[in-house]
Amino acid sequence: MFESLQERLGSILNGLTGRGALSEADVSAALREVRRALLEADVALEVVRSFTDKVREKAVGAAVVKSIKPGQMVVKIVHDELVEMLGAEGVAIDLNAPAPVVIMMVGLQGSGKTTTSAKIARRLTDRQNKKVLMASLDTRRPAAQEQLRQLGEQVKVATLPIVAGQTPVDIARRAVQAAKLGGHDVVILDTAGRTHIDEPLMVEMADIKKMSSPHEILLVADSLTGQDAVNLAKSFDERVGITGLVLTRMDGDGRGGAALSMRAVTGKPIKLIGTGEKMDALEEFHPKRIADRILGMGDIVSLVEKAAENIDAEQAAAMARKMQSGKFDLNDLAGQLQQMSKMGGMGGIMGMMPGMGKMKDQMAAAGLDDKMFGRQLAIISSMTKAERANPDILKHSRKKRIAAGSGTDAAEINKLLKMHRGMADMMKAMGGKGKGGGLMRGMMGGLASKMGLGGMMPGGPGGPGGGMMGGGMPDLSKMDPKQLEALQKQAQAAGLGGMKGLPGGLPGGGGLPGLPGGMKLPGLPGGGGLPMLGKNGLGKKK
Repeated sequence: MFESLQERLGSILNGLTGRGALSEADVSAALREVRRALLEADVALEVVRSFTDKVREKAVGAAVVKSIKPGQMVVKIVHDELVEMLGAEGVAIDLNAPAPVVIMMVGLQGSGKTTTSAKIARRLTDRQNKKVLMASLDTRRPAAQEQLRQLGEQVKVATLPIVAGQTPVDIARRAVQAAKLGGHDVVILDTAGRTHIDEPLMVEMADIKKMSSPHEILLVADSLTGQDAVNLAKSFDERVGITGLVLTRMDGDGRGGAALSMRAVTGKPIKLIGTGEKMDALEEFHPKRIADRILGMGDIVSLVEKAAENIDAEQAAAMARKMQSGKFDLNDLAGQLQQMSKMGGMGGIMGMMPGMGKMKDQMAAAGLDDKMFGRQLAIISSMTKAERANPDILKHSRKKRIAAGSGTDAAEINKLLKMHRGMADMMKAMGGKGKGGGLMRGMMGGLASKMGLGGMMPGGPGGPGGGMMGGGMPDLSKMDPKQLEALQKQAQAAGLGGMKGLPGGLPGGGGLPGLPGGMKLPGLPGGGGLPMLGKNGLGKKK
């Protein structure tokens, strides 16, 4: 959603960071561009004015730290003000009230109230172990109550039985009573919507509120409606009184103005954002992380959290044991590709990595996208068990059969096998017992500890044969030239493309063909990166 704004702000601020000194005229010119970028992103005018005034006030008289360039100081000020505009701290749904806690969902028709109700119910059940009851109060829209019942079955959450002919207020009364008798912790009331705000709707909402005394009233708004969503929030707050907002369709290609303006204009926090149609596509709104993404700083915290949710600890442990023995077959590669798709695919991972957002276009031009991974999985699925375990037996006739089965051609199969061979060689290097292997494990182990992953590489303390990652990062300044040369050769043998080739200080992982300068991306298949987290509490047990 914020891609165009990210590109505009990135180019403006890059122009500032490259300079040694900044005059007031430089800052004013940059802020003029920032103002234009924000207005084009559909941010409310008064919010833009307030934002640029605060940045100018702090930037012009800023006490610049000696070790930091003035341009970098301006970037920090812009970042801090973005966070302030979005709401400083993230606010979660408040359940601190006597059970059953009533959550009332309000909003216009088509904004996604019913689906969001089911998503919240699933989240509360899975993450906070709450017993939730959902009730549909929408007696106007055809099959609205049936839709919620089916969604309840899908997410395994109880729904109030449908009784024909009841008014919304009667259904709300029955839902609260049923929750008390059934020992439910939370009741979610999915109210009716209209195509626009009208008096009967507001009266109905006020009556439901009076009867059910909700602890949370969440307004569900479609982020693609732009400034209209802000006006909607103001109207609902004046008449009903809302406690927070849920923005849906944040994965769309809208300009993001609603999300940036909402908190500043209404004073109400954005609590959750919908990022897709699936029942697990709901995230907490973290202002600092969103600001980081907008300024191209990445969002490593969310990436690690996503990895923790999607990665199976037992599979990760088995994978680490294989790495320790230096084995890596096509089944392992398929597992890595599936883990990546669960974490949001190539685009999702790249968008959260610092400095990688700008490479999306280059990657698309090189044909590196999620479709490519889909084709690679199709190729692996078309192989026999023996072929996946031992790719060396694949000769022309077998490749011909696999190509026909997967809808690809021999060239794509050869590319996949070449990629697998490089990754398998890297696994051997990591699992090696020699002097070079030890240096390699030390590098990767230190890297993991710096990322806060504790340990996933063989040979370190704390696991079978030393645990999964141990060993600290070798102090390069204390190594003699021969050791450095050995380390360089080991890195090249493992497919890391040489120590100098690592972009922006990021750890090298499995290489991707087609990227400029032989760049390597951490966490991509075979790199000992994100798809193989686990063993230290990050993966989930199944």
